[in-house]
Amino acid sequence: MIARGAPHVIHNDAELEAYTNALFELTALESPSSSEVEAIELLTLLVERYEQEHYSIPAADPASVVRFLIEQQNLTQRDLIPQFGSESAVSMFLAGQRNLTIEQVRRLSARFKLPADVFIPKGAVGARA
Repeated sequence: MIARGAPHVIHNDAELEAYTNALFELTALESPSSSEVEAIELLTLLVERYEQEHYSIPAADPASVVRFLIEQQNLTQRDLIPQFGSESAVSMFLAGQRNLTIEQVRRLSARFKLPADVFIPKGAVGARA
């Protein structure tokens, strides 16, 4: 791909596939040259830009994240009592009737080994209740 000329902005999925394949080939090199490292950086930027524009993943609200984690790990609400304090607190959170406390965010982050911001609603930073 690069041998055919300088990379350009990706316009479709066929170009995305070609650039991704070239990127895989370049990153598989044991000792890439400086020009190959530069090509890796450029291709990464181009691929990321296209994917963000065409395949962006919307931010999930904290309750959806917790529901997903419960489902993926075959948990029950009872399994989260140590993080929430009670089963009713888990239920109320999942039903949208209450927000997480800072301590609950910390405990969930530690349990699931995820960044704390995953459990904080977007736009909530600095917000007052």
